Amino acid sequence: MTALSWAVPATGQEEARRKRDERRRRAARRSRWKDSVEAALWLVGVGSLAFMLSSGTVDVTSLSGFLVTMGRITGIVASTMIMGQLILIARMPVVERVVGHDRAARLHGQLGRMGFLVMLAHIVTLVLGYALPTQTGIWDQTWQLIVEYGGPMFLAWAGFAVLTIVVVTSLALVRSRWRYENWHAVHIFSYIAVGLAIPHQFTDGETFMAMDFAWWYWLTLWTVAVGGLIAYRVVRPLVRYFRHRISVAAIDTLADGSTVITLTGRDLLRMRPEAGQFFLFRFLQKDLWGEAHPYSLSRAPLDRWMRITVKPLGDHSARMNELKIGTTVMVEGPLGVFTEKTRTGDHLVLAGSGIGITPILAFLETADIDPGRCTVIARASSIEQAPHLDEVIAIAEQRGARVHVLTGPRGDGWSPAANPVRIAELVPDIADADVYACGPTAWVESLFADAEASGLSRKHLHAEEFSW
Repeated sequence: MTALSWAVPATGQEEARRKRDERRRRAARRSRWKDSVEAALWLVGVGSLAFMLSSGTVDVTSLSGFLVTMGRITGIVASTMIMGQLILIARMPVVERVVGHDRAARLHGQLGRMGFLVMLAHIVTLVLGYALPTQTGIWDQTWQLIVEYGGPMFLAWAGFAVLTIVVVTSLALVRSRWRYENWHAVHIFSYIAVGLAIPHQFTDGETFMAMDFAWWYWLTLWTVAVGGLIAYRVVRPLVRYFRHRISVAAIDTLADGSTVITLTGRDLLRMRPEAGQFFLFRFLQKDLWGEAHPYSLSRAPLDRWMRITVKPLGDHSARMNELKIGTTVMVEGPLGVFTEKTRTGDHLVLAGSGIGITPILAFLETADIDPGRCTVIARASSIEQAPHLDEVIAIAEQRGARVHVLTGPRGDGWSPAANPVRIAELVPDIADADVYACGPTAWVESLFADAEASGLSRKHLHAEEFSW
């Protein structure tokens, strides 16, 4: 372990108090927006169920009627969950700023798993409900719903079959054995499944089949969800491709094997990128153009320049050194809330493990730092395996930040086995800090557990993790 530190006079108490109050007001505004987004999603579901209950078509006087009613309720709930999934993953600016990309992706996955079970309940209860009074049997009734109804209903069943395949391949046991690229290719079919399932809600669903206010309400919700996905996942990247003309300007390789990619373009700051954020990069080169992957900015962006540093951890990242100068790039983003805007404390702790130091470096370059009130922790197996360490130390020295370089094999916690250390030992005023950590999930969780054990609240912990 090595440590560099500077004794620099602290900023005046009045200025420090002003900054602290502004950070807290900003955090309070973000919390209110977050609550508003979550409340809106709940109200969407409640409103949809209210339309169903007020439609006059609800029957709970018999077992079959009750089952059909439950089938309709679960159908509306499943559809609302799917809308929520689309909105969370559409990369709409309001959701990205408030929820954050990592949390939105996790919620997207959770809603998908729960939504699939609710959708399964929707199918089972409807089949049973329709089969009971006719005495045709479950399999005959299923056949009628699939084949004899035809049209949109048949498409809905096809969509469910496709979605089943996507869900199975997303299970942890299966996913852990797959390459990310293969899983992602299959996952794209979930959007096809959603598209196949939407029409039957308007043509066969009793709540929304009549072109009244409920029909327009449901159409508006689907338009926002699907339209947002198309606008921000398809249209905006195309617009930015032609507007900013981003291309590869230089390629370099570091001692740890990481590839440094310098990109140039026009009016890049118009995208409002912030240090600590990442983009999804699609390099329009043969055998690479079909996939977009997330990479953090490794230096603060400029109007005609930005840089990323990629560790060869997967098939796609391992091929970044094959990029040709001049290759054009399509981007989605900026994404993530790993930025100064989520900070509330006076002391800033920036911790990066391995290639996780890249957003830390960009963050350090532009953060609002009072001399002596920032601590940088760089974790690596060796000095040679710590990318951009020279830049980290140089910028930290310029900005009056303390640097701790922790090298060696990892122990039971987040620090080296040979020199175990607690975060409170490196940051004496840890209780008044915000900790930003980037690295493998297990390492980040271990660091955060140590920070919480030292008295730091969870709301002061901010993560950018490497996982899928």
